[in-house]
Amino acid sequence: MSSTRAAPDPDDPVGYFLEDLTYHGKTDRTREAYERVLRRFERFLDGEDPASASHRDCMSFVHSLRGDVADSTVATYAAYLHRFYGYMTEVGAFDRNPMTLVMEEMDETVDKDPARRDVSIPAMRSFVAEISHPLHRALVVTLLKTGMRVGELCNLDLRDVSVVDADLKAAYSLGDRPALSERPDSVYVTAEAAVGEELNGEVRTAANKRKRGTVIPVDDELRRTLKRWLAVRPDSASPAEPLFVGTAEGWGERLEPQAVRHVVERYAREEGWYRTGGGADENVTPHYFRHFFTTHLRDRTGDRGVVKYLRGDVADDVIDTYTHNWGDQVRETYEANVYRLFP
Repeated sequence: MSSTRAAPDPDDPVGYFLEDLTYHGKTDRTREAYERVLRRFERFLDGEDPASASHRDCMSFVHSLRGDVADSTVATYAAYLHRFYGYMTEVGAFDRNPMTLVMEEMDETVDKDPARRDVSIPAMRSFVAEISHPLHRALVVTLLKTGMRVGELCNLDLRDVSVVDADLKAAYSLGDRPALSERPDSVYVTAEAAVGEELNGEVRTAANKRKRGTVIPVDDELRRTLKRWLAVRPDSASPAEPLFVGTAEGWGERLEPQAVRHVVERYAREEGWYRTGGGADENVTPHYFRHFFTTHLRDRTGDRGVVKYLRGDVADDVIDTYTHNWGDQVRETYEANVYRLFP
């Protein structure tokens, strides 16, 4: 029997995709689940060829599901459609995958933890005020002010931070990244860090999940917090010069994500925001700060594009738009709307 596959059937792309699922050993139950969703999408298109469906068509379909099925089911249906388009694009049957942008937008529109703890900005201010250790405060404030992931925080080097401060400039080589050359008071989050791979002379133990490098503004509160930390930061033996290093165990060594999680857990427990066995809906963790940043900044700005850029969750064309207009669109919007953490 020949192993050569037939060309995708233009008259029934869904049928062709379902046949491929069978070839890959998917169960009848899985195949039926995909067929149910994809045929529903075909009916939604009302005769339009799925190959010509646009990003807006796909987004409209996703929105049509809301209120009819649970949020988690909406996310599952969207994932099925995304896989269908991804496969049909890969085999050359379709020119593009319109679900790519939809899935990126759903990072925020589909709440995976709808019952997540609701912490107000005044309550978060009180929480930060109780953290006196310079390193611990710098970790928490950086997470809250940038919305970056804990791995991205740990991968920051001195070259990734540009701040306008004469004292710091005299003591450290900060902001040597070309991306920061004309963007003072900012931090660069690279997309290049990967576990086990060398970056800036050091093998990394955490990965950055950004699709593209992102420049995030540093406001006056974060600048002062980082300055206080750098004034006591131990020297590091790493040629990469990590921004955040250990001050107890692992003196001068780059902090790893688990160490940051322990720091946040300690203060969250003291605040009553963390319980052993508690889930994401109850416990405040480093990832919670990313949720806090996204929710409050999005609500304040009304500009989903800027927030998605800062999170690093957007497609190349959107990244390029905000990169080219960084001063006008990103910094001004950020500085006018980011919440204050200190009196």
